[in-house]
Amino acid sequence: MVYRFADHKRETREKMRGGEGVISLTHLIPEERLHHARLVARIEVPVGASIGYHYHESEVEYYIILEGHGEVIEGEKVTSVDVGDVVVTGPQEGHAIRNVGSEPLVFLAIIQKL
Repeated sequence: MVYRFADHKRETREKMRGGEGVISLTHLIPEERLHHARLVARIEVPVGASIGYHYHESEVEYYIILEGHGEVIEGEKVTSVDVGDVVVTGPQEGHAIRNVGSEPLVFLAIIQKL
């Protein structure tokens, strides 16, 4: 099954998960076709914006950085992320991400149900 970019569902979320700014999401696969995933989306975080700290109870989230520069917060640890980096947040773990660069931070987000 091929899902055309022009047909993807798009939405914006203000202060996503308690973060700053307006985040753009492009859902790459319709929700009813996700099977063992909860989300497969291209996410764009504008300069200075963020997705707030949140936990994953019984799922794993993957971020694959496509464009830009950001910081991932995991507990007390802050780590820089750049193009090509992959962030994995497991069950019972929390994280946040913020754009600290001079261009939009774009990544693929996949949330897998366990």
